[in-house]
Amino acid sequence: MRLAFWLYEGTALHGISRVTNSMKGVHTVYHAPQGDDYITATYTMLERTPEFPALSISVVRGRDLAQGVSRLPATLQQVEEHYHPELSVIAPSCSTALLQEDLHQLAAQSGVPQDKLMVYAVNPFRVTENEAADGLLTALVKRYAVEGPKTAAPTVNLLGFTSLGFHLKANLTSIRRMLKTLGVKVNVVAPWGAGIADLKRLPEAWLTIAPFREIGQTAAAYLEETFGVPTEYGTPLGVEPTLHWLRSVIEKLNTIGAKEGAQPIAMPELHAFSLDGMSAPSGVPWFARTADMESFSNKKAFVFGDATTTVAMVKFLRDELGMQIIGAGTYLERHADWVRKELDGYLPGALMVTERFQDVAKLIEDEMPDLVCGTQMERHSCRKLDVPCMVVCPPTHIENHLLGYYPFLGFEGADVIADRVYISCKLGLEKHLIDFFGDAGLEYEESSAASGDGSIPVSAGTATPAAAPEEGGMMWTDEAETMLKKVPFFVRKKVRKNTENFAQENGESTVSVEVFRRAKESLGG
Repeated sequence: MRLAFWLYEGTALHGISRVTNSMKGVHTVYHAPQGDDYITATYTMLERTPEFPALSISVVRGRDLAQGVSRLPATLQQVEEHYHPELSVIAPSCSTALLQEDLHQLAAQSGVPQDKLMVYAVNPFRVTENEAADGLLTALVKRYAVEGPKTAAPTVNLLGFTSLGFHLKANLTSIRRMLKTLGVKVNVVAPWGAGIADLKRLPEAWLTIAPFREIGQTAAAYLEETFGVPTEYGTPLGVEPTLHWLRSVIEKLNTIGAKEGAQPIAMPELHAFSLDGMSAPSGVPWFARTADMESFSNKKAFVFGDATTTVAMVKFLRDELGMQIIGAGTYLERHADWVRKELDGYLPGALMVTERFQDVAKLIEDEMPDLVCGTQMERHSCRKLDVPCMVVCPPTHIENHLLGYYPFLGFEGADVIADRVYISCKLGLEKHLIDFFGDAGLEYEESSAASGDGSIPVSAGTATPAAAPEEGGMMWTDEAETMLKKVPFFVRKKVRKNTENFAQENGESTVSVEVFRRAKESLGG
């Protein structure tokens, strides 16, 4: 029944596709019924790249099941003849997994060389998107990475960047810019843009950078255990975390460099990381001290998302913008213990761990925070409540897959996030001022002659009738509703709810002007 609702994580097929569609020379063959190629449409619509996803379906039909035949061997032959991939990854869908077919045996019957085939038959009922993606990337690294000489100059691998990733290209650009400023080259980015030959070269790097706990860190741990390539696991989201990340990268590279007899890397002047090369790399430290931002110390924030983003955003909002964190949560239960450990001392209560967006929506409605940082689901829930919300991690909307440079990582990412927080919290202020004060003489009139109905010209600032009481709410007098309309619309529902709670606690059945004023005084408004 949960398939009838939104899910925070996609299926295992979706996670597999995020890895295979990221790579060069890799084709995906799904053993599935017709219609499970929805991933093609998702990728084409959201990724906004000219390449069409390399994906084929080995269609499973009722007639084939009755006759005891499989189309998989023929499909693999056709893929080999038409696309000539270096590797074909074979995976079952949820429905075909129930058939318990031996995909390895079926693949062997295709006649395609076995070194060009890889069966990744995870249980789609137990393994979801991120776990499947992380597992496939790790399996590919284990299969192809080979021992090789270290690069002459310091280089790093960037693991975990996949198709349909949040602000993928912008975040990659931000990290590449910082590494270039340090004089460090990138050895391999995987899986995004990598081919089989690139995976083989992974052990040649001096360091692996794996900033996302969801995808990439398992493969990085394998490289460290098997080939001795150290890993930087930190996430450079925020000014202080980025500085800490840079120092850690330099320290680890210099440790390797000392063994290689290389010149130590020094931390450059901070202005070298700025876009103009002259100013501070981020305006957040100054911006957070401005009079306008001082008011944010009273604003309450709630964060919900994947593990990496939840931890990073909570720390950024409290440590760098001074906001109050009223709660946080994640939909990744397998990473919940790590999130709890990282946010120890940051949360007033227990970490919320749930896969039901309805539970998160209920909490937001009860708490009515000043800002929510979450997924597209939280954005949808907040829109009905007029609560400011910014999307910070998947699942996302098409508008979160941008063409322009819009990073969340690095110094520029800190500026982007601060701007988004400020704009989200101030959203609607101009409209409220127009509603409150009118158009200040700038009236937009529609003449009766133009309308042809003999109506009197109407100003754009004309007041609208009071809204009816919300379903399930208390009765309000017309005078009280008029006073409520003077409250900014983007916090009006919160004020209504708080006022009704005050009235119920004090035995009032109707919200009058007097009750409204008493509630305002009691709540410190």
